[in-house]
Amino acid sequence: MEEDKTIQTMKLKIAIQKSGRLYEDSIKILRESGIEFSNGMNKLRSEAYNFPLEVLFLRDDDIPQYVEDGVADAGIVGENIIAETNKKIRTVEKLGFGKCRLSIAVPKNADYRSIKDLKGKKIATSYPVILSKYLKKKRVEAKIETVSGSVEIAPSVGLADAICDLVSSGSTLFANGLKETEVIFRSEAALISGTKLDKEKSALLKKILFRFKAVKKSRHNKYVLMNAPNDKLDAICKILPGMKSPTVMPLAEKGWSSVHSVIDEEKFWEIIEQLKENGAQGILVVPIEKMIV
Repeated sequence: MEEDKTIQTMKLKIAIQKSGRLYEDSIKILRESGIEFSNGMNKLRSEAYNFPLEVLFLRDDDIPQYVEDGVADAGIVGENIIAETNKKIRTVEKLGFGKCRLSIAVPKNADYRSIKDLKGKKIATSYPVILSKYLKKKRVEAKIETVSGSVEIAPSVGLADAICDLVSSGSTLFANGLKETEVIFRSEAALISGTKLDKEKSALLKKILFRFKAVKKSRHNKYVLMNAPNDKLDAICKILPGMKSPTVMPLAEKGWSSVHSVIDEEKFWEIIEQLKENGAQGILVVPIEKMIV
């Protein structure tokens, strides 16, 4: 009984971005996991109202250091920051948002055929550790110019011949007269933790992870309901694997059944087309708020 009491009173400290591209999605996954807290303007920390959790709002570059030092027990940060800072932390779970790539780009009019063309050139980046590892792997010697921001303007002002920066849509590169040539690292948001959490905090982290996985799973699946002719049920059930197998219930109209299942979003349109071809009618698609497997 004493142990349970300790878990209830102890708080897990989780660090998230105070601003930036992962901020809103980090807030969203916490709230979709049923955790209520205030994130008012300029707040640096906030205690959850309904879960033993304290949220710290930090610069993304600082999150791995805070977690390694034990100031925060866990954090949500991009894999690019994890790789660049190289701290002694543990990646617990990839979270499926904040996806981007770290790429090398050169001016549009540059004669570029391969990474070898950057030998002896200057490359501006905010990610010198990842870039240097990539160049070493490719056996290319180039000078790395470390900059903290506005990397994309480096070639136009004469600071560098190329850049290495995060890319999502590529619109920023295009606007600055650059073309993407090499993808050197792919990243998404991840839940991290310290390597020496005690038993109580490990138990709280496990609860958070359980909730995150349920939210993450729901985002990639849709719940579908349809009316199906009984003579096509076998074919339709083979198309719908579901979590285990589709649910089939008879309708009031003779010769017809209602079929319920879950579809992976990546295969959604392909499966819907097959269902229609096999006589399914009145197909309803419903988003899933949480999915426990």
